[in-house]
Amino acid sequence: MSDDKNRDRVERTPEADARRARAFRDLDRVAAESETIGSSTFVRMAKRAQDHLGAADKAKTDPVEIWATRIGRSAGLIFALGLLIHLFLTYL
Repeated sequence: MSDDKNRDRVERTPEADARRARAFRDLDRVAAESETIGSSTFVRMAKRAQDHLGAADKAKTDPVEIWATRIGRSAGLIFALGLLIHLFLTYL
């Protein structure tokens, strides 16, 4: 019976404690990186779409060009969505 108790006990050594601490740090790092990658991809794509439709790539000195670009890109988006809806309703 005393052998069963001794077998379940883990000897605590500085090396084992260091390995355990390193393992927990690695797990925390992996969890943090996986959250960052997943959420940053979505945020980055949303920001990119917002910048594209908002004409962030155009020079701020010409307001006519900015508004024309915004109108053209928005009209293209509306046309593409309308086409998708039309094709969906027609063929499915």
